[in-house]
Amino acid sequence: MLSLLPSSALAAPPAPEAAAAPGPAAPGAPAADAALPRTAAAPTGAERRVSAHLDGLRKRPAALRAFFRDLPKGGDLHNHLSGAASTELLIKLAGNDGLCIGTKTMTARPAPCGPGTRPAAQARKDRSFHRQILRAWSMQDFSSASGESGHDHFFPAFGKFGEVSRRHGGELLADVANTAARQNQFYLETMLTPASGGSKKLAEQVGYHADLRLMHQLLTAGGKLDKLVRDAGREADKGTADFRKAARCDTARPALGCRMTVRFISQVSRGSSSERVFTQMALAMRLAERDHRYVAVNLVQPEDERNALRNYRLHMRMLDYLHGVYPRAHITLHAGELVPGLVKPEELRFHINKAVRTGHAERIGHGVDVAHEDGAPALLRTMARRGIAVEVPFTSSRQILGVSGAEHPFPLYRRYGVPVVLATDDPGISRSDISAEYRYASGTYGLRYRELKDLARASMEHAFLPGRSLWGDQGHGKRAYELARPCRMERPDGHRPRAACTRFLAKNLKAALEWRQEAAFAGFEHRVLHARR
Repeated sequence: MLSLLPSSALAAPPAPEAAAAPGPAAPGAPAADAALPRTAAAPTGAERRVSAHLDGLRKRPAALRAFFRDLPKGGDLHNHLSGAASTELLIKLAGNDGLCIGTKTMTARPAPCGPGTRPAAQARKDRSFHRQILRAWSMQDFSSASGESGHDHFFPAFGKFGEVSRRHGGELLADVANTAARQNQFYLETMLTPASGGSKKLAEQVGYHADLRLMHQLLTAGGKLDKLVRDAGREADKGTADFRKAARCDTARPALGCRMTVRFISQVSRGSSSERVFTQMALAMRLAERDHRYVAVNLVQPEDERNALRNYRLHMRMLDYLHGVYPRAHITLHAGELVPGLVKPEELRFHINKAVRTGHAERIGHGVDVAHEDGAPALLRTMARRGIAVEVPFTSSRQILGVSGAEHPFPLYRRYGVPVVLATDDPGISRSDISAEYRYASGTYGLRYRELKDLARASMEHAFLPGRSLWGDQGHGKRAYELARPCRMERPDGHRPRAACTRFLAKNLKAALEWRQEAAFAGFEHRVLHARR
């Protein structure tokens, strides 16, 4: 079943990299007492043998792809639902709905299909038309030789298929959850915009007030914001029902996605009016405290958009105020998804700092421009000390910003001990998947199997899941991947744990999913090593 309810689910610091950070000289080495991500003293014998096996696959592309597909890969914490679904599915749904496609813009719109449009259903038989839509709605075959940047092709795609995605949240969720499950992931946090129409109307009714306390009072007066909370709950109910139908969860042959644990992150449209941004933030954080299916708030839309840039500091102050009202609501923020030339140099100097120090971000999405931030070494040490993870989607950073390889700050974050989790972002638009992200990390930065395994573990450790972690703290500010006391004498290798550990897992969903992943790692290592004999 689609797990939207808390339930049990039984089943050495990284070496400095040679790659330099983008822009100015990378900040100096981290302080000796900087906190480090969880790691173990040394790889096990099995882990060393799997690493050797991986080395032997480097020149065998098909076998390498199979290895990374089968590798357990934790959770996807940075995933936009509408941009994550298969573009082929979107085209199919557009045809089923009788929508029309503008022949110049390739934008889906309701019938009837007048001049300058074609029925989307024609794409079923007209492969050239299908290919046109596919290229417009994704990065398929994209080339900057056309004069269009990846940034300017990527972001408008959402509006082109928006008429489809807004109608079919449950079907899209089934597609995304099934894909994640096939990629051997166990958890999904996907972004969507709850009660979008209602929050827009309420924002227009209340208007903007520089006194944020007053504006919040106006939003909550007469139960107006609570009505939106109920509306969002009904949307989640319908989406779950549609998901279960699309994934056949109540049949004898349920899809793999029915096993996924799924939570929602509420999107805030940062390019909108200030009153709408604040209203969406307030709704998102109220939801996160009142409906367990919604866990956090995030700001979306291009960070370089005019309103987003002009109001960035204001948005962080809004989050600062609302964090005081809703302290249990999680906050993860797109920040630093910028490069020189895209914005003025001064815009590269403070976005991540403000997200961390004012916006109370527990995770940062992208974080590409970190080396340009004022006081970057202190910022990185703060992120490491507080355990503020960076969500890294390599493919979209390459497609949107043109940043990859030695120009990406992935090695810099790791040098400072900042937790890093790999993510997909918008794999439907990007034409990618989480296995490609892990394969890229391994091939580009020379990661061994144990380091890949710890990236997957970090994605579960920094998930907004309830309950305690499977892993115990080990003092001196460092955290080792050693099982928490109730399960310390157990082995997650397929055998059912004893009573104390079983009770611990039943009470802590995070620990239960981490246990499930550890069991999957044990099975993966056994299969790899058995196949080598």
